[in-house]
Amino acid sequence: MDTTTIVIFFAVIVLASVGLIVLSQMRERAKLERARKVTALEDSYNRTNRLLNEIPGQYLTADLKLLLLTRLEEICSELASFKTQLPAAQWLNEARQMKQKVVEGEDQRAPLKIDSAEKSAYVKELLQSLFKLIESLHKNRRIDSAVAKKNLKYVLFLVHKTHADLHVFQAREFIRQNQLRKAIHAYHMASTELSKSSDNPLALKAVKSFRTRIKELEAQMADGSTGDSSDKQHRMDKEWDSFLHDDEWKKKADYDE
Repeated sequence: MDTTTIVIFFAVIVLASVGLIVLSQMRERAKLERARKVTALEDSYNRTNRLLNEIPGQYLTADLKLLLLTRLEEICSELASFKTQLPAAQWLNEARQMKQKVVEGEDQRAPLKIDSAEKSAYVKELLQSLFKLIESLHKNRRIDSAVAKKNLKYVLFLVHKTHADLHVFQAREFIRQNQLRKAIHAYHMASTELSKSSDNPLALKAVKSFRTRIKELEAQMADGSTGDSSDKQHRMDKEWDSFLHDDEWKKKADYDE
């Protein structure tokens, strides 16, 4: 075997080795990229499912539930294409069943009382995550501008509503303790929060109701009477508790009109 043949022989071996190394690296990169995509999808599923199940029932309109469930369906379908050990098919089936319930008006959820600063902060965190999700869906062209705008306005209103809920709870407690001045301040704070959503008819009605209650409490302080406080407070409490989970209210939540 002459020198040229030997050189060619070793060159072929080197090239083959390099080719095998490159192929192996490409496969490893593809494997890592696949694992990254699966992890990202699983995380996205968990975040979306958390929003669907942990945002207070009185806050989620049918439109928001359907938006979240549609996103869950998309994620599950993508996960199923990777043929992982995750129960993507089961998750997809559950999302579709829940979606059917929402469409038929059978998905009823108990409201959550916002009675502490911790609960208010936690719900605010969930709502901020929902806001970012809607922005992302719009950016990625999964929902159109009109749907994004409507839902973003509503979620922003809910953030203000969460703070107002806490102030209303505090006002109720102050009234029970006959601390009317503190109750008035709490109602002022609730009114201030909802005034931030001045383009929302729900917020405007609530602000009007708060101002009426403030005047009633101021009148009580002026004449020292507490006789009708209980009845008026009961009326106010009932009105506020049914504020978001009453069907007629939700029908009015179209802010683009």
